[in-house]
Amino acid sequence: MTLQSAIYAGHVLHVRSRPKKHSLRYSVFSLLIDLDEIDQLNNGLRLFGYNRAALYSVHDVDHGNGRTGELRPWLEERLSAAGLEDARWKIRMLCYPRIFGYVFNPITVFFCYRAEGGLAAVLYEVCNTFNERHTYVIPVEAEANGILRHSCDKEMYVSPFMPMNCEYNFRISPPDDDVAINIGESDPDGPLLFATFSGRRRPLSDRGLLHMLLKYPLMTLKVMGGIHWEALKLWWKGVPIYRHEPAAARIASTIVVQNGMNKS
Repeated sequence: MTLQSAIYAGHVLHVRSRPKKHSLRYSVFSLLIDLDEIDQLNNGLRLFGYNRAALYSVHDVDHGNGRTGELRPWLEERLSAAGLEDARWKIRMLCYPRIFGYVFNPITVFFCYRAEGGLAAVLYEVCNTFNERHTYVIPVEAEANGILRHSCDKEMYVSPFMPMNCEYNFRISPPDDDVAINIGESDPDGPLLFATFSGRRRPLSDRGLLHMLLKYPLMTLKVMGGIHWEALKLWWKGVPIYRHEPAAARIASTIVVQNGMNKS
């Protein structure tokens, strides 16, 4: 049986338009994990582990409510709160894995399909370096040529170089042979930042994971190091710094209604 889970190898691109122009591009990869297959992956792959130590691993504590064994129930509770019900959700998460036990996921995207296969919702789980996490729950009404477009108000501090009074605009090509996650961030004066991850599908296997290790060694350190290196360059360019505004709750979620407005 063909796995839905896969490796997506590609690159991240950030382009800032104001107050100073700045851009970056890094080669990275993400894993698409079908939660129905995660035990099979855990038992069948030597280089992948679920809630255990392995070269590459995914842990519940890094997502959702942060409690081991509660990721799927937490996601299903969020879907139910958004008025979405299904007897057996098929949920696939696109994320960075832990590598040698370490990870930082700026964003994890959960694609939630009904039992018959239709995509019903997308959950965008945004994390910052202050160990805070906010998930935006957005029902899917329609796709235009396979493209999803969502928008919502920013609810959590993410970067010292981005203000809080911003709006996210997501443009998504769900996982297939390729995947693309495009995020625009705007303030009342217009676009500020465009960020994208685009990747090409590869089989999720021990051979594929070993290839990722050789091609993207120490990717977690590369991501974290890149964040601080780019921050230093922005500071040097004189981009204004915004103080951390602590979240009301370290882990929170927001249901986004279809007109783009947020509600708790």
